[in-house]
Amino acid sequence: MSVNTTPRSQRQPDWTEEIDLSASELFDLFGDEYTRRVYETITEQPRSGRAVAEAADVSRATAYRRLNDLRDSGLVRTEMMICDDGHHKKRFEPVPTSISLSLDDGIGVMVDDAD
Repeated sequence: MSVNTTPRSQRQPDWTEEIDLSASELFDLFGDEYTRRVYETITEQPRSGRAVAEAADVSRATAYRRLNDLRDSGLVRTEMMICDDGHHKKRFEPVPTSISLSLDDGIGVMVDDAD
């Protein structure tokens, strides 16, 4: 199956919201080894859920669960791809983001949109 790399006319609206994560939410999210592996995989290059599972060496269910968590947190966006055979496939990519962690006076986290 080949994939047409030209995206559909518009990106999904799930990435336009401002990222608003607390330190606790960020630690909960990235404290999970599978979430880190999945996120690192898509920072290398945007991928479909199946390709993420393969590259991160996790089950497809785990990959999609973590990708959905990352998307719901605003750290990942999706793009609908149309395959040559007419099927649709989501491609996941990180939202350009800068994450800063401070441990000086307690724990502080700052997430900035890099766009």
